Amino acid sequence: MVSPRAVVVGPPGSGKSTVGPLLAAALGVAFRDSDDDIVARAGRSIADIFADDGEPAFRALEEEAVATALAEHDGVLSLGGGAPLTPGTRARLAEHTVVFLNVGLAAGVQRTGLSSARPLLAGVNPRATFKKLLDERVPVYREVATVEVVTDERTPAEIVADLAARLAPAEAKE
Repeated sequence: MVSPRAVVVGPPGSGKSTVGPLLAAALGVAFRDSDDDIVARAGRSIADIFADDGEPAFRALEEEAVATALAEHDGVLSLGGGAPLTPGTRARLAEHTVVFLNVGLAAGVQRTGLSSARPLLAGVNPRATFKKLLDERVPVYREVATVEVVTDERTPAEIVADLAARLAPAEAKE
């Protein structure tokens, strides 16, 4: 059975797109991003899918893409920030090593720049929207996670070194 070495989850700005490929390199495995899979399959950006079809349609595409990637990929798999919100995805993640990259409000806001490319952060008060997103999602990320790493005030290299040591096979640690 194929199974990812690690599945990376976290809110926008937590470092999934940066840490994921670096972690894959450190572990000597391939990297895959479920958001890239969705864009390739749909032939449109995630922002366009949200705008044209709505969040429920996007979540359905996302759940399919995650299920496929979990079944096919044996490296590091990064999921979109909202992927674990779907009950089917949460159930599938229970069978995998899941790394939660936790980011606080201040660092998350600084890193995302409250970008309009992130459809759920668009609006009148993006900082309040980001706080609400963290309040809603952090418990879900913790529910699915087997490893949690706080990313605030840490470089990607520091985070990857920490994770690589924690994810090394037991025989490599002896």
